[in-house]
Amino acid sequence: MFDFARPSSALDFTGRVVVVTGGTRGIGRGITEGFLASGAEVMVCGRSEVPDDALPQAVDSAGSIRRAVFAAADLRDAEQASSLIESTTERFGRLDVLVNNAGGSPGADAAVASPRFSASIVNLNLLAPLYCAQAANAVMQGQPEGGSIINITSVSGLRPSPGTAAYGAAKAGLINLTQSLAIEWAPKVRVNSLSAGLVATEAADDHYGGAEGMAAVAATVPLGRFGTPGDMAGLCLFLASPLASYVSGANLVAHGGGERPAFLGAVERSAGGDSR
Repeated sequence: MFDFARPSSALDFTGRVVVVTGGTRGIGRGITEGFLASGAEVMVCGRSEVPDDALPQAVDSAGSIRRAVFAAADLRDAEQASSLIESTTERFGRLDVLVNNAGGSPGADAAVASPRFSASIVNLNLLAPLYCAQAANAVMQGQPEGGSIINITSVSGLRPSPGTAAYGAAKAGLINLTQSLAIEWAPKVRVNSLSAGLVATEAADDHYGGAEGMAAVAATVPLGRFGTPGDMAGLCLFLASPLASYVSGANLVAHGGGERPAFLGAVERSAGGDSR
């Protein structure tokens, strides 16, 4: 529970230990940097080794440079997911926050996507978070303070996801899984999800064809811009903090106001108006 007599403590994670899967790039890197700046020890992972000088780092409130610790892991393998959590607790002695961020999918036509491709997407975006959460919960249940698990999902799990159907279905499943685990693992462990909308990352820049394409897409967002990894980091800090001590089983949607309904543009065009 948040102590209102000490407001500066709300987002102070000094002495806390956080795991961010896929925390070396994109949204995950931003989340990692946010927790590092807030004083946490952060373990990140990926399938490929990352040099120490390329790992996320941030300056905390005391002016100290903090750098993430890396562990190689393919989280689609339950044993490797469990080993990630085990190596974290062996190094730091505890685990307070797990952010299941690793995920994604290349585009694929559902009519011709191979069974192997579809299984791989579901494994990465749904089963891998479950494996990590199971291992984290086993640690957190034994801690007096419990812990917090945050699953990074997507608006693709809340609406049709043409071109990435298996990904959208997996993210929808992750939202449902979040709600189920929040009930099963209460009161010690809070479990929430964060559904991200359009976020400006290197992958987004490539997908939308550079700055011009990004600007055109951003114009369709009510807030007029893409989100940033820093935006997602702030929301994760909130969900993991005492400010959210009564929040569990929630899906926080961060999409800048959503997508403009297509029928509005059609009506305005038919009337000869401006479809913006």
